[in-house]
Amino acid sequence: MTWNSIPLGDIALQRGGSVDPKKHQDEVFELYSIPAFDAGAPEIASGSEIGSSKKEVQTNDVMLSRIVPHIRRAWVVGSANGKRQIASGEWIVFRSDGIWPPYLRWVLVGDEFHSVFMRTVSGVGGSLLRARPAEVFKIKVPLPPLAEQKRIAAILDAADALRAKRRESLAQLDRLLQSTFLELFGDPVTNPKGWTQGLVGDVVHFAKDGPHVSPKYADSGIPFLSARHIKPGEVIWDDLKYIDQEEAERQWTKCKPELGDILYTKGGTTGIAARVRTSEPFAVWVHVALLRPIANKVNNVWLESMLNSHYCYVQSQRYTHGIANRDLGLTRMVKIKILLPPLAEQNHFATIVESIERQKTRLRAHLAELDNLFASLQSRAFNGQL
Repeated sequence: MTWNSIPLGDIALQRGGSVDPKKHQDEVFELYSIPAFDAGAPEIASGSEIGSSKKEVQTNDVMLSRIVPHIRRAWVVGSANGKRQIASGEWIVFRSDGIWPPYLRWVLVGDEFHSVFMRTVSGVGGSLLRARPAEVFKIKVPLPPLAEQKRIAAILDAADALRAKRRESLAQLDRLLQSTFLELFGDPVTNPKGWTQGLVGDVVHFAKDGPHVSPKYADSGIPFLSARHIKPGEVIWDDLKYIDQEEAERQWTKCKPELGDILYTKGGTTGIAARVRTSEPFAVWVHVALLRPIANKVNNVWLESMLNSHYCYVQSQRYTHGIANRDLGLTRMVKIKILLPPLAEQNHFATIVESIERQKTRLRAHLAELDNLFASLQSRAFNGQL
């Protein structure tokens, strides 16, 4: 089925009104800022709390963020609830009686639109990147009949709700793990169960980091991880760089990860731990430390969880030096205090963790399937094939 398309400029609010909240200091506004989008709800603030002039918007306006455009932000203005609705100047606003707002929002966050949208961007990088409205207005979007727009939006809403449920299930498992830790061992800060305490250096064979010289990268080969690939309890194997075998051998003369080791970030976002769960070879950058647990002293699953606790994270930040180039030195890292319950208790906790991780693996696989299905639905929807 072939539909008409319209340039976004036809429905853009190019000369909408504006308001200076400081001239209405006692009035309470509903503010659609970029941070508010990330928080999931508009801010409720008085004019005295808002720093600059804003756009006037109204219920069912559709807004597209032009700042940091690689992050897909599109928002439908909700019910006013008796307050004036205003929005950051970083939003491009669209308004039309001929478009169903939820449909347009899905178009604006879809893959096909986003690839074209990114070609309208200018700036030097980071938060200075912005889409150019004049170029955005030239982008054409599909415009099926209103009833079809509503049908497409309802299908995508339902599919996305399934994805949200899977993400919430994963979050619930994370919360279950945290509550299990506290139930079994208590708060490490107060140590109500009187567990023995020790230092990281007491329970590892060594703490090493990667070479301090940048490697020679290759198009493929051995994965080379940096601190950004280390998340609490998880190594992210996406957006990787690679080195060849010869370069890897040079890297491994100082630090070669093995199955069961703990990777611990010492640069960038410091104090994040994840176990090595693969026997496949890889190498790490200098900002990642390698801890090799002593098996008869500590369970590596327990050590990973302990290091990711708030108690250890606070210590890691205290030991981290520098501002632009943050570093948690190896000699300071091994001084981090940890609880050392009996090994049998650690092993019991590890069994629970591994059971939860198996459930998370199944949920992640299902979520990946839902993501693929959703991408297919989006493509078919905007090409008249749904």
